[in-house]
Amino acid sequence: DVGNPQTVGVGRGRFTTYEIRVKTNLPIFKLKESTVRRRYSDFEWLRNELERESKVVVPPLPGKALLRQLPFRGDDGIFDDSFIEERKQALEQFINKVAGHPLAQNERCLHMFLQDEVIDKNYTPSKIRHT
Repeated sequence: DVGNPQTVGVGRGRFTTYEIRVKTNLPIFKLKESTVRRRYSDFEWLRNELERESKVVVPPLPGKALLRQLPFRGDDGIFDDSFIEERKQALEQFINKVAGHPLAQNERCLHMFLQDEVIDKNYTPSKIRHT
């Protein structure tokens, strides 16, 4: 599940994070249940890593919403509740497609994204082996 969006920061440092809750019975995952917070740029990182490191055809992310970032729109732009809800649903569809893919499940980047508190972006890409 992707849910519980929270917007933090001010001005240019403002961003929204989403809670990602995982429940799985797949033996390849070290934790059967986990909850982490991720922002849109973390989803971009995951998508780029999967495209570079795996044979998986990675689904697209919801767009960057550049028009929503223009000033003087009369709404909260990318921090508008309806936009955050749409993005949350699209991110959930994305992560469910990726996490459900048998080849993606072997990628260390997916495991870090779903289960590690902090993503080590300096990690060494590798496959996860069944234990």
